[in-house]
Amino acid sequence: MVEWVQQTDGIWQYIVLFLISILPFLDVFYIIPVGIVLDMSPAAVGIIAFLGNFIMVLVFAMFFGQISNWRNKRREKKGKLKPSKNETRARHIWEKYGLPVFALLSPALLGTDIAALTALLLGSSKVNVITWMGISLVIWSILMTVGSVYGLQYINWL
Repeated sequence: MVEWVQQTDGIWQYIVLFLISILPFLDVFYIIPVGIVLDMSPAAVGIIAFLGNFIMVLVFAMFFGQISNWRNKRREKKGKLKPSKNETRARHIWEKYGLPVFALLSPALLGTDIAALTALLLGSSKVNVITWMGISLVIWSILMTVGSVYGLQYINWL
């Protein structure tokens, strides 16, 4: 996927990075360092990564009912009614600290899209999930952008 971004120039490079950032499992932890290594504008890369990840949070929130029904039917077919290791960990954090802390920690542990879906499955309202995941993404996007710029300069990659 990095090759797709490298093969384009100018505004198209940013558009391709945005399209990649929408994909599930490609969070700000991957998109921002890649964009900065490719000598793209750090501010633009941070905003693009945030928007791509936030769009997936919105999609999961909007289509939660359909996703939940599909997931339950799939789990029943496979006979996997017990929660997974990640679900158990997420529920523990959820019960101990609540949505705000879960939203701040989970992008690093689960990924933003899975964290939003998990928060919805654990019973949070859509508005609260969108709000707290948005706040979390802003914080992580800023931290990753600043960390990538200075960290990559420190190890002489920039």
